[in-house]
Amino acid sequence: MSASLEDALPQRSARVLLRRLRAGDLADFQAYRQDPQVGLYQGWQAQSDAQALAFLQEMASAPLLQPGAWCQLGLAEAGSDRLIGDIGLCLAADSAAIEIGFSLHAARQGQGLAAEGVGALIALLWACSPAAEVRGITDARNLGSIRLLERLGFARVDSQAAVFRGEACVEHHYRLPRPA
Repeated sequence: MSASLEDALPQRSARVLLRRLRAGDLADFQAYRQDPQVGLYQGWQAQSDAQALAFLQEMASAPLLQPGAWCQLGLAEAGSDRLIGDIGLCLAADSAAIEIGFSLHAARQGQGLAAEGVGALIALLWACSPAAEVRGITDARNLGSIRLLERLGFARVDSQAAVFRGEACVEHHYRLPRPA
């Protein structure tokens, strides 16, 4: 590991910027986090502006890659720095794996931006963490998420019956091993 994830941010790719979330992101954050379609398969719920602001302020300085704790990074347009989504990550308690999750503004979906951001984050995770694999869990109905994970080389390793928000569903479990 060459650097900490904190030191590696912000990270720019061709069209997106991975960076810390901040209080000034509130309007853009709420624009997609209040959209029921964006939140349909997410573990988070829409929040009031006050709750969202407190969350953004917490994530602006929260320690990254603390075993067992989730944190969120912002996904912004590279040119304007405008927030268009976020990526959650949680290093397992034993530091062997990192689980990720991602949300993207509906108007920006289908353009490869989430895949570009998640791909950039995975490269950083290989450089900045001890994890041997990155994991993703998605509802079997979330075709966009499935396509993104598979496009990035994740392999489906399991499918399990689950209950999400009181409704029976199937969750697909994906993993991407650290390159040899």
